[in-house]
Amino acid sequence: MNLTNYMKERIATFNEKLLAYLNPLSIPPLLKQSMIYSIEAGGKRIRPILVMASFESFQKDFEKTIATAAALEMIHTYSLIHDDLPAMDDDDYRRGKLTNHKMFDEATAILAGDALLTYAFELISKDSNLSSEEKVYTINKLARASGPEGMIAGQVLDIAAEEKRISLKELIEIHSKKTGALITFSVHIGAYLAGASEEQLKYLDEYSYNLGLLFQVQDDILDVIGDAEKLGKPVGSDLDNEKSTYPSILGLEKAISYRDEYAKNALLALKDAGINNSYLKALVEYIAHREH
Repeated sequence: MNLTNYMKERIATFNEKLLAYLNPLSIPPLLKQSMIYSIEAGGKRIRPILVMASFESFQKDFEKTIATAAALEMIHTYSLIHDDLPAMDDDDYRRGKLTNHKMFDEATAILAGDALLTYAFELISKDSNLSSEEKVYTINKLARASGPEGMIAGQVLDIAAEEKRISLKELIEIHSKKTGALITFSVHIGAYLAGASEEQLKYLDEYSYNLGLLFQVQDDILDVIGDAEKLGKPVGSDLDNEKSTYPSILGLEKAISYRDEYAKNALLALKDAGINNSYLKALVEYIAHREH
């Protein structure tokens, strides 16, 4: 199966399961509408795909990963809801649709984000596919990746860097935490749940680190030369907001060369992990050359 068909199949299964976790909740209707609105906003589902593809590099029955992948996507979605708020990025549109606080209101958006974040950990804790040890490991890794040493740290550093000229080293630190931490978790946890060795996990963490930076540099490139219709948001917003990016620090041509280097490093780490015939390999090319 080629990557496009693989992703279509897995995303269809995943989206169905994701809503099945949210729809039965006995919660205020407005809260549920707001949570589901952002969950259904679409997106590439890259993180859940990485969880499943990583697991399937070792074992076939990816069903074991679904609740963990759903929890991860809920945390990613909560971060986007909060990112879009006036106090943060102040965005009106996300993926071509009104942002949550524009569709509902700021208070509802904040609470919907809070609900997705906290429910994510409840979901893992009651997953019958995981042993008690696997639950503790997964919750610990996800909390670390999304918390003050991971994604939140990256967001704080990103805000502090606005309207400032920062170094490439500082930019990489921001992205390795803000974007990269959850991507690293995605690949790591899929492999862990499938029984990967410590050495394989080490190389897969290296793969993920480069993949996270690859994802971000391509985001930065698309903000310069992307298609607004495909992106679902205006291009040039980074420049308008005076944000430091790979192109603004290095120039477009060198940013592209960094993208290619990250892709190369990711593939080398995958090879070192002893993984050759895997969708993880095809995902490097997909992320490097995506158009949205």
